[in-house]
Amino acid sequence: ADIAYLRSVLPSTTEDAFFDYLATLDTSEVTVSAVPEGSVVFARVPFLQVKGPLLVVQLLETSLLCLVNYASLVATNAARFRLLAGPDMKLIEIGLRRAQGPDGALSASKYSYIGGFDCTSNVLAGKLYGIPVRGTVAHSFIMSFTSLEEVQPRVSLQPRAGGEPVDLPSLAQLWLRRVCELLQTPPEKANRGELAAFVAYAIAFPHDFQGLLDTYCVRRSGLPNFCAVALALHQLGYRAIGVRLDSGDLARQSKETRRVLRACSAHFQVPWFGTIPIAVSNDISEQSLEEFRREVRELLLGREITFFLPLGHNNPQQGYRPGEGWLESCQSERDLGGENEPALVEVNGSPCLKLTEDEEKMTIPGTKTFYRLYDAAGQPFMDLMALEEEPSPREGQELMIRVLGQLGETSKVVPTTVEPLHRTYFRDGQVCEPLPSLPEVRTHAQTSLSSLNPAHRRLHEPQPYPVAVTERLHHLLTELRQASQ
Repeated sequence: ADIAYLRSVLPSTTEDAFFDYLATLDTSEVTVSAVPEGSVVFARVPFLQVKGPLLVVQLLETSLLCLVNYASLVATNAARFRLLAGPDMKLIEIGLRRAQGPDGALSASKYSYIGGFDCTSNVLAGKLYGIPVRGTVAHSFIMSFTSLEEVQPRVSLQPRAGGEPVDLPSLAQLWLRRVCELLQTPPEKANRGELAAFVAYAIAFPHDFQGLLDTYCVRRSGLPNFCAVALALHQLGYRAIGVRLDSGDLARQSKETRRVLRACSAHFQVPWFGTIPIAVSNDISEQSLEEFRREVRELLLGREITFFLPLGHNNPQQGYRPGEGWLESCQSERDLGGENEPALVEVNGSPCLKLTEDEEKMTIPGTKTFYRLYDAAGQPFMDLMALEEEPSPREGQELMIRVLGQLGETSKVVPTTVEPLHRTYFRDGQVCEPLPSLPEVRTHAQTSLSSLNPAHRRLHEPQPYPVAVTERLHHLLTELRQASQ
């Protein structure tokens, strides 16, 4: 069927022998080497190196780039959020509704998890990839209730220790009066439909009760209603697991929420109540995350606030703003662009050079091997490209190199450790290297990031990480440049 379709779209003058040839194509002569999935890769160092018959590798080119580009971009941006958030903050990806179609959504869930997010709201991604699944109450659920009369059945919840079921709506109303008295806010200002929604949710999930506080007014309605239902549940032996804020000044509201939870904890003598986790969402960018951390630092340092960062609701065309559309679409200046351009570097044993005025798009000729050089502290300080036939650099060996961007200068380096970057994953038509599980890839990604020198890892004005070529590779590059000119 594929060959018949190609016959229908290619010029009628195309020879039959070409279609006969296409019918015989396979990947038995293709070799693919790559960095292990989850590795940190720097500009100018190839993710993949593919060898094989020219037509076959050209046919593979687009598919391989499609698989690598979006995945690496999402993982990179997720890793930046993890670096900003620190190791203890929980990050949840909730971008399904704003993603570039269902396939894009699944990929974003998978690669944001690799980049350091803890879980996803995409249940299918959880099923397919084993990613932990988390979610919170929706505004539409809360808005669907108007009064406690809609909560059925009235005698609705059995105490955790057993016994007769309790009328949770009535119990919640009693607690609402007590909470409002403590907070000095009028009970009539608390939205009864919101209270009904919280009660209905608590009946369905007494062990996993959580409240979305901003459907109406956080201070006058969301917080009192949540505290009332959570304290009613506590009376029956259950614990609420968290609250979520999704609009307004998130830092200010988080501090106010924590203050109210602590006040209830002290007044009603419920010790755990003051440490109920707080989740925040709504247009969380790198900048807003950084500002949020500064403003609530005293809560973070005390480990008294735990919150998830569902990425917000941005138009992906608005630039570098990670969000529910952003992490999925990744319209940002950190798009790899030319760094992932395919490069033909050798044909029939002859090195090739793409020479352009844009040095970043100039290719490095020849079939190469790639190494990461480490210092005595165990941190990588340089990546090195060498021709495939060159002997591998050794630990403690003085190396003469040229740093890309400074090719006119020769430098000497002495690595303490040398790590080959690429492994051969496909040869003779078969996968020849065991492929890691998703948790293993995620762990490798975090290990790779943590091994970097802080000067290279920092997000603001990082020190450029040098990528270099051997003297022999530089000589070949110079020869081909001169020949091209």
